[in-house]
Amino acid sequence: MSSAVPAGSVDLTDCDREPIHQLGLIQPTGFLVAVTADWIILHASANVGRWLGAEPEELLGTPLSRVITPEALHTIRGRLQIAHINGSVERAFGVHLSDTAAVCDVAVHLSGSTIVIEAEPSEGEGPQDSGSLLRSMIARIQNTRGFDAFCREAARQMRALTGFDRVMVYRFASDGSGEVIAESAVHGIGSFLGQRYPASDIPQQARRLYERNWLRCIADVNAPPVPIVPVLDPTGQPLDLSLSMLRSVSLIHVEYLRNMGVNASLSVSILRHGKLWGLFACHHRQARALSFERRTTAELFGQMASLLLEGREREQESQNEAQVRRVHVRIMSMLADSESPLDSLVTFATELRTMIQCDGFACCIDDHLHMEGETPTREETLGVMRFLHRTPPSKVYVTDNLGAVHPPARDFTARACGLLAIPVSRTPRDYLVFFRKEVVRTVTWGGDPSKPAHYGPNGPRLTPRKSFEAWKETVHGQSQPWSDLDQRSAESLRVTLLEVVLRLADVAGRTRKEAGERQELLIAELNHRVRNILSLVRALVRQSESGAETVQQFAGIVAGRIEALARAHDQITADNWGPASLRALITAEIGAYLSAKNERVRLTGPEVLLAPQAFSVFALVVHELTTNSAKYGALSDSSGWVEVDWSMGEDGRLLIDWQENGGPPVRAPTRTGFGTTVIERSVPHDLRGEAEVTYALPGLRARFMIPATYVTISPALLDRSRSSLPAPAADFTIGGPVLLLEDNMIIAMATEDVLLSFGASRVNTAAGVRQAQRLIDDDPPVVGVLDINLGSETSVAVADRLRELGIPFVFATGYGDSAAVPERFAGVPVLKKPYGSEQVVQVLAAVLG
Repeated sequence: MSSAVPAGSVDLTDCDREPIHQLGLIQPTGFLVAVTADWIILHASANVGRWLGAEPEELLGTPLSRVITPEALHTIRGRLQIAHINGSVERAFGVHLSDTAAVCDVAVHLSGSTIVIEAEPSEGEGPQDSGSLLRSMIARIQNTRGFDAFCREAARQMRALTGFDRVMVYRFASDGSGEVIAESAVHGIGSFLGQRYPASDIPQQARRLYERNWLRCIADVNAPPVPIVPVLDPTGQPLDLSLSMLRSVSLIHVEYLRNMGVNASLSVSILRHGKLWGLFACHHRQARALSFERRTTAELFGQMASLLLEGREREQESQNEAQVRRVHVRIMSMLADSESPLDSLVTFATELRTMIQCDGFACCIDDHLHMEGETPTREETLGVMRFLHRTPPSKVYVTDNLGAVHPPARDFTARACGLLAIPVSRTPRDYLVFFRKEVVRTVTWGGDPSKPAHYGPNGPRLTPRKSFEAWKETVHGQSQPWSDLDQRSAESLRVTLLEVVLRLADVAGRTRKEAGERQELLIAELNHRVRNILSLVRALVRQSESGAETVQQFAGIVAGRIEALARAHDQITADNWGPASLRALITAEIGAYLSAKNERVRLTGPEVLLAPQAFSVFALVVHELTTNSAKYGALSDSSGWVEVDWSMGEDGRLLIDWQENGGPPVRAPTRTGFGTTVIERSVPHDLRGEAEVTYALPGLRARFMIPATYVTISPALLDRSRSSLPAPAADFTIGGPVLLLEDNMIIAMATEDVLLSFGASRVNTAAGVRQAQRLIDDDPPVVGVLDINLGSETSVAVADRLRELGIPFVFATGYGDSAAVPERFAGVPVLKKPYGSEQVVQVLAAVLG
């Protein structure tokens, strides 16, 4: 006999920690084989010999191709490619695995890097149009009116499909417990409708698996499980069976089902926004196995019902939301017209209580408290406000059991038990508070919700309860829960009050103040800039005097320098006084002064931008270099040219090299004029950079270094670098149309995305040889990707046509190394399914050179 376990030694979280996805066992209705990425058998279920004629010890470490036919391997590879794309379990029906094995239905999925293949015998239920059956089922639930009727009809349709004795729609509450909200059952087995079950009945790890795998079938609770051989892989890890169709059952769950009198079960997930909303829970009093095809139909029905159920829930909320929106708009319009929106909130208390249903309301603004309806006393409410000061200031606070978090509230549960508080300012802490009084209610549990713990041969463990008779519990200390709509309405009201209405006056005042400050700053900046410009012009005039012999020369020199500054200023202000292009600066100077000679200046270098200060400084330098070259240097005759090259240093500095070639012999100046001073000293003095001028006989050479502070890479180059996809060959691009011959639509779509991402101008997709031949004639490709086996034909004729036209191509196959490629194509690369983008780009880069 077992004895009671001392309190605290075992708790309900033990169920949550049970590794139900790594039990190392499967149900005996089928067999399992797990293989490596190169199709070497890594695990096999102990019963595999019954199906494939060889025991696990004989199979481990051997290629799967030695055990099953090439056609079966091809089918499995194709389904795996789709499973790899969708991240799910894919199925194939009526597969001949070998000459001796029975015809099987096969499921395949990826578990990490391991390929898991499961098979069950085909039931031979005969041809059945699953599409028509599903359409009929969906039509019946769509024709129902109301949420409850929808759930009842969904349960009835699921029972008709599966043939189980009982089908329940089981919905999870926010606390994790579940309730049977609809049921369809055979006569005489009783009803669980309306009963509630604690969260511990379905542990957390089981719920996570229900979110990943829509379907869970237990054909026979009493059938002995089949072990997986070996238990651990060579790295010491068990096989993860999270997505397995045949995964065995936890011993605790087996005992739970036996206590309910259930010998077979089927669970189909109901998801909302990707989260577990509930289940179709199907129970049968005898063992019952459903074929893969029937289970697949049940899974599709569950997925469709999930989408429709979400719509029905939204229908229930839509009228309430519309009413809330109308009240919200009316309140906001009245507050917006008020000179003191905060004070006006008290006036609109009735509208606020209509927007969020409550028994009492309190408004605390600037320490002025207003209350109406059923609320705590003034002193108790002020205590609640002090409690709220400890909550986050920018979030709506909600509880339906205030006494659990604020102990003094236990004294006034009859007046205020639930609370929803909306903060409407940060300093001071002002609140709108909605109260709900206690609602004493009776919850009907499906048996005593506690799970007793007992000692057994393996130590203390939780024992599932044996009674599932209705067990009623009276719940005190809780209010009517605040709905999602209540909380969304409160959040919408908070944002509107805080960010729009209540801060309207502050924003207006702050805007006026900032506008005045900006105006003063603008006037000061304008004054500063005008003075600087006048000083610069005066300096240009003064320094240009010595270089001119006539008034006309003087005017030309001054005008040229001022115009160079003006052009630089125009380019800077075109980008709102932001960085401007170095290449555009040099091109503008050349175009302005050299006219037809501008093709004799050769520019090489990346697209870089100079900050406004550096741009203005270097504009004068380029102007002086250009005019000097046009007067005395390489551009002064018809044979010379100038090379301007720039590059980025490792530390981000910009290195610029001006080299004149083919002009008259160069002589160093006998005196230093203003132009020479600008060239040699502007960059070091104004930018803390470097400048070096060499008067070599073949041609003048000037080198400059501009610090990284003033230099940025063009955003266009950055955008291109960010958008480029990582690939084995970073500079690889297809650069033309591609012919894709693939008879599987999903694989074709995925491959098309890869080809387009690596520069294919378009992808012409064909499912058969005739269509591919027509596409080649209409739009010759630069390369082809050809699936060898196309069901009733092969792609060999297309390959011959491409080779005749001199167009490179690659093959793709699900047969692996055993693919039948004609000897004349022995050198053509072959993509083995499942393949990824890396493999595609590697082989295409190879055939395209």
